[in-house]
Amino acid sequence: MKRGAAGTVRGIAAAVLAALFVAEAGTALHRQTVPVAGVEVPWGVAAALLLLASVQLWLGAWARSIAPTAVAGVVSYAAVGVLSSAGPAKQLVLGDVVGNVWVFGIGAVTMLMLVVVSRLRFGRPAAAVVAEPLSRR
Repeated sequence: MKRGAAGTVRGIAAAVLAALFVAEAGTALHRQTVPVAGVEVPWGVAAALLLLASVQLWLGAWARSIAPTAVAGVVSYAAVGVLSSAGPAKQLVLGDVVGNVWVFGIGAVTMLMLVVVSRLRFGRPAAAVVAEPLSRR
């Protein structure tokens, strides 16, 4: 197996595991609220989507490829879909506003992270970059 192909396979394998973790943790987190002046503010859904974005960015930068970011988004969306399609007594993601923001936010965050990761520069490692003087006197 070529070195690039091995890196892609390793990145995709890590993306599947990370996406399953994000789907489970985000589903548990997305219903969290905090009362502010008598109003329940759903901070958990923002934290869950931020967790997804950070994991996708990390995967893309670590693997130096856009493929793990895409795989993480698809696997997260599918896993949350399974969690939200259980029977009425076993459903973990409800069809209310917070649940819909969590489910459909996965797609939006994935699209955003695909753009961000595609614009990352995967050149030489930072340690190999030679510092140039700021000014010549």
